[in-house]
Amino acid sequence: MWLFVLVLGLPLLEIALFVVIGGWIGLWATLAIVLGTGVVGVSIIRRSGMRAMADLQGALQAVRTPMGPMADRVVVMMAGILLILPGFFTDATGLLLLIPPLRAVLIAAVASRVTVASAGYGAQARRGADVIDGEFFEATPDIDQGSENRLPPSGWTRH
Repeated sequence: MWLFVLVLGLPLLEIALFVVIGGWIGLWATLAIVLGTGVVGVSIIRRSGMRAMADLQGALQAVRTPMGPMADRVVVMMAGILLILPGFFTDATGLLLLIPPLRAVLIAAVASRVTVASAGYGAQARRGADVIDGEFFEATPDIDQGSENRLPPSGWTRH
């Protein structure tokens, strides 16, 4: 439901803001703002991508977790993407994400809702989740391979 509201509501909001703000400041100023924020967004993504690689390499060499700096860089890259998208609402949201204290609050809010599995592949990420452990084996019919009674492949196996 939220995705539907976002997909339908965001363009309508952007169009309304283009009409209202464009009426106040004029066509050329509106176009200059849209193009300017697009250029700023591209440069932010470019710079942030390079810094993300440097942060990752530095964290791995110092044997510390790279999650904090990487989360910050991901939010900055999201801000760049929002600045590239044409519209006043996405530009305002992107500019807000560039403010470091707001980024820290957003990262902390998201991190409080995420639980990381510590037991490796297949581990349940939620506490108290039921884990069902089992084994499997492939059952083959006891039919002679050369016999005319051989069943055709079922489509569920790699025959």
